[in-house]
Amino acid sequence: MLSRLPADVWDYVRDAPGTYLWLVALFGVSRYVRRLPAERATKLLEANSTNLARLRQAPLKVMVTSLFFTTGTSWLFYAVTYSVFHAPAEHWLGTWRWLVVLGLAHVGATLLSEGWVAREIRAGRLPRSERMAADYGVSYAQAGAAAVLTYRIPEPWRLLYLAALIAFYGYGWVKNRRDFTAIGHVCAVAIGLACFWIAP
Repeated sequence: MLSRLPADVWDYVRDAPGTYLWLVALFGVSRYVRRLPAERATKLLEANSTNLARLRQAPLKVMVTSLFFTTGTSWLFYAVTYSVFHAPAEHWLGTWRWLVVLGLAHVGATLLSEGWVAREIRAGRLPRSERMAADYGVSYAQAGAAAVLTYRIPEPWRLLYLAALIAFYGYGWVKNRRDFTAIGHVCAVAIGLACFWIAP
């Protein structure tokens, strides 16, 4: 069994090219950003953030480029979560349908959460500086991929998986309802669950 492990790992990676090419790109961009002076790194992250200001200036650009910047989470975390959620989703859906789910979750959750920010600013419940708040990373797409995988899991485990998913993201929203990223994660899960029509 151990002698077959490298071949099995390679097959698993090879059959999810989008997942692992994206992971490599994240690693490369992260290393590049870490080597920049702090001021330049901050400006680069601000320029690729999907906040209200950047969505007004360059919406298509930041929707794409924000997916290649990460927060300070460890690389082991990304390697594990990509292998546990993205790779199985890509194996099951195929690369193109997997990309559709990710795109819908990322774009939809971003627009909904930033729409909430805009509404709260207009109502005076958030300061205008929130228009420039950093909003980049892969977590909305990851929540969408995790959610669509619900339909791949057989009963009775499907309901347990769904309950754990809702509890995990719901806790973040209940804990801080003023956090637009928590709202975005809940929206991304809902969008992923709504993608049942794309599943084989």
